[in-house]
Amino acid sequence: MLFLKEGFPEESEIVICTVTSVRYNSVFAKLNEYNNKSGMIHISEVSPGRIRNIRDYVKEGKVIVCKVLKINQERGYIDLSLRRVNEGQRRSKLEDMKKEQKAEKIVEFVAKSLKKDFKKFYSELTEKIFKKYDLLASCFEDVVEKKITLEELGIDKKTANELTKIIEERIKPAEVDIKGNLNLVSEAPDGVELVKQAIKKGIRDDVKILYMGAGNYRINVKASDYKEAEKILKQSTSPIIDFAEKNHMHVEFKRIEK
Repeated sequence: MLFLKEGFPEESEIVICTVTSVRYNSVFAKLNEYNNKSGMIHISEVSPGRIRNIRDYVKEGKVIVCKVLKINQERGYIDLSLRRVNEGQRRSKLEDMKKEQKAEKIVEFVAKSLKKDFKKFYSELTEKIFKKYDLLASCFEDVVEKKITLEELGIDKKTANELTKIIEERIKPAEVDIKGNLNLVSEAPDGVELVKQAIKKGIRDDVKILYMGAGNYRINVKASDYKEAEKILKQSTSPIIDFAEKNHMHVEFKRIEK
């Protein structure tokens, strides 16, 4: 990746690192996004519980996602944690990295088609784009979704048109997918009909409800971002749960964590 942040990361920031050295009670890693600044992970921050062999968890050259704990800029020390990064944070950070690499490949392709030096072209673009965005990928996603044009960011028309064309060819509109399991049972004489009525309360155009057997249903929501997806999921499940509780049905809903 060409994109490198200046200075030091913030405390609690999630960062991508590459392990450079593994010792008996500590791990050293370079911060890929911060010009390869070095950080340290104490063995107690590698994984919860007792660790018999630290190499069961990390090895030289492995790319890991860490949380910044403490920074001493005068000494150049950065304390990191591997165990304090949850699966959602890890997945999101790696996905951001993949998207940014893809965005850089688009810039490289356009630079070649316009017969321009890639690094210089990248620098000229990001000088304008980074005034509004933290990442190229975020900008390109907004371009695809028609939220902004590259010309609005100060990029000349010829370059903007060529870049927009390739962006729209290679980047799909952002979409997230969340799921949950719903257990719904009624022991009333008209229980089957009550269950059907409850499920109907949650049916929407942007929600799929699939019967999995034995009173179990899978609820699937797709949206442009997690905030919107969670909102839709709540709007679907809340009426089902309210109806079930009013009619003395057994109802239980659990989100499926990826």
